Amino acid sequence: MLNSTLNFCCTIPLPTKGLGNISNEPGFVDYNNGNLRLRSDSPCVNSGRDSYAAAGPDLDGNSRIAGGTIDIGAYEFQSPASVISYAWLQRYKLQTDGSADFADPDRDGLNNYQEWIAGTVPTNASSVLRLINPAKNVSGVIVRWQSVDTRSYFLERATSLGAPTPFFLLQSNIVGEAGITSYTDTNAIGTGPFFYRVGVH
Repeated sequence: MLNSTLNFCCTIPLPTKGLGNISNEPGFVDYNNGNLRLRSDSPCVNSGRDSYAAAGPDLDGNSRIAGGTIDIGAYEFQSPASVISYAWLQRYKLQTDGSADFADPDRDGLNNYQEWIAGTVPTNASSVLRLINPAKNVSGVIVRWQSVDTRSYFLERATSLGAPTPFFLLQSNIVGEAGITSYTDTNAIGTGPFFYRVGVH
C-alpha cells in the first residue's frame, strides 16, 4: 500500500513509517498447524498499544489486556511474567520473567519499567528522561529536557512545593524531538520561583 503507516505491528520488512513496530519472529505456538497463539517468550507480549485496540475480547474470548499492556496479534497471552514489552526486554538482553522490571542496570535513577515508558535505553546512563536547567529570556522561561522522537510529553509547573497539589498542567501533547525538546513558558511572570516536571503520555 502506498503511503501507508503501520503502528505496533510485528512484520517483515520493518515498516519505514510508524511507531512501535518490530520485525522479530513472532513466537507463535504452532504456526504450521494454524495455532497463532503466542508462546511465553514471544516478543509480541505486552508490545502493543492499548489505545489502538478494539473493544472486546481476543479471538479466544479472553481479556484483551493481560499483564498491563495489550499484545501484538489477535490472541492475548494470559499470564505474562513481566509488565514490560517482551520485544523491548529482549532487545536489551533483559529477562522477561519479571525480575528485570524494576531493576536499574545503568544506575541512572530510572528503573527498566520507567525507561520503557520513556523510550530511553536501560543500559545507557546518559539516555534518561531528565530536565535540563531552565533558562530565562524576554519571552519567558525556556524549559528543556532529554527526549526521544517516539514519545509525546506533558509539562507541569508549580510556584510552591508546599501546597497539597503544587503542580498544574502547563502543556500536554508536546511532540518529542530526538535529543532535546524545549518549551517556552510565556506565563512565567516575575522572579518565581518556578518548579517544573515533565512526563510521558
